[in-house]
Formats: sequence, C-alpha cells, structure tokens
Amino acid sequence: MRVTKSQIAQIVREEIQNLIKEKDIKPISDYVIEEAEYQGKKVELGKVKRGGTKKFYVYVKDPKTKNVKKVSFGDTTGLSIKTKDPKRRKAFRDRHNCDNPGPKTKARYWSCRMWSGPNAIKNMLGK
Repeated sequence: MRVTKSQIAQIVREEIQNLIKEKDIKPISDYVIEEAEYQGKKVELGKVKRGGTKKFYVYVKDPKTKNVKKVSFGDTTGLSIKTKDPKRRKAFRDRHNCDNPGPKTKARYWSCRMWSGPNAIKNMLGK
C-alpha cells in the first residue's frame, strides 16, 4: 500500500488535534495579552502590529530593566514576506541563525518568529 503526502498530512493534523484535546491546550488567541504603559499610552505586550519606522513593531518588557521597550523589525523597502516558499523560509532562518533567536527584546527574535512557518504572519497579526 502506498501512502500519499496528503494522507500523511491528514494523519499528522488528526494527531495534533488529539494531542491538543488530551493536553487541554488553548489556542494562542485565548491567552491574555498583558497591558503596560509606554511613553504615557497603554500598549499590549507581545502583540505584533504593522507600522512604525519598520514593517512591524511589538512592545515587550525588558526583564533586566523592567521597562517597556518598542522593538521594530522588518524591511522598509515595501517588499512582501514570502514565507510560503519552503526554500526561502529555510534560507532566511539559516542566514539569521533562527535556531538560537536570542531574547524577546531583540528584532531577530521577532523576525525569526515571522519566518517560523507558512502562516506565521497571519497567526501573529491575528488575521
């Protein structure tokens, strides 16, 4: 009997769903995003948004100083991120050493998360 890629993908999806049910794992959207104050305005920590001086930005709390920090990342030339192409994704992740992305207070951490999978951008932006 020969197993196709689509059959394997279906089996993997079913196994992941079973694990989620067994472990009672909540989807990322169910987790509460902590709020903080940055330069006098209320901001959500850890929620990636479009705009700012770069393509994306996110507010994080620096564990060393306990201050809220704005981390901007992404290309400013207006090119789109092509994370659906596995070769491009692998090349980016290898080039930026995404196996060891560093702390959340650095742009490399967030850029590597953007390139973690084909739908990572939609998931991070909540679309």
